Amino acid sequence: MIPQTDDAHLLDAYSAAVTGAVDAVGPAVVKIDGGRGSGSGVLFTPDGLILTNCHVVDEARAMRVVTADGRVTPGETIGLDADTDLAVVRIDASSGAPLPWATLGDSRAVRVGQIAIAIGNPYGFHHSVTAGVVSALGRTLRARSGRLMDDVIQTDASLNPGNSGGPLVTTRGVVIGINTAMILPAQGICFAIASNTARYVAARLIRDGRIRRSYIGVAGQTTPVPRAVARANQLAVTAGVLVVSVEAGGAATAAGLREGDVVLAFAEEPVTGVDDLHRLLTDQRIGIPAAMTILRRGARRQLTIVPRERN
Repeated sequence: MIPQTDDAHLLDAYSAAVTGAVDAVGPAVVKIDGGRGSGSGVLFTPDGLILTNCHVVDEARAMRVVTADGRVTPGETIGLDADTDLAVVRIDASSGAPLPWATLGDSRAVRVGQIAIAIGNPYGFHHSVTAGVVSALGRTLRARSGRLMDDVIQTDASLNPGNSGGPLVTTRGVVIGINTAMILPAQGICFAIASNTARYVAARLIRDGRIRRSYIGVAGQTTPVPRAVARANQLAVTAGVLVVSVEAGGAATAAGLREGDVVLAFAEEPVTGVDDLHRLLTDQRIGIPAAMTILRRGARRQLTIVPRERN
């Protein structure tokens, strides 16, 4: 005989888990009035540093931050990264009561199906809470800059305009993501930038004010490689990046890359599309010679290119 479950007890346990997490992290969640209307953010250090979305503050000439206890203070942008849709903002922590702050957890420990809690200010409704589960891990999402964001968390904890930049939290009160987007008109398909990505980006923004990346000075588009050409050149790839234009005086020009070439590999890594090339052009490639395999007029060639720092 199957034992009867105590539904009321289960509901109480669930409620206790959610309320406990909100009690722990809620005081660190702020409302940000800036560039494109209002959004959310989360204090992650005791000296007034806030993580939020780049798109919340990137056009803000003046920024107004409202803390959970009602304090209103101006905010200063420390750094922005449109490619991960993250920003760091600072508020003055020297006056008034000490500022609460939340802990960034290890997003590698997150599991599909675990409870996820979103806290923010949707449509200006201050300090709203929604809860659901982690629906999927390792998603990719295209940022407004055009680059793909990797390691994105999918959740069904409801998000609405104004939730952007707020934290996605576990029942232990640990931040596992920064809420960034929802799919409209779908219900229950929402996304958060993983906390490990947020921690890395925040550290670089605090240190440098920006994220350094390399670039080679081309405009390109993903293109298929005809089977006959692939066989003739003993290529394992079926697609590459067609070079549409080459920046005058750039790294690609110096390497001898031309319009009409098709990039197949960079630094001994296959390039099957523009997103692959973006992913490989990290700050560690700046000034470092790298082998580049291309197709030119149907023939395979090898070039050496030295990526430069993107301004």
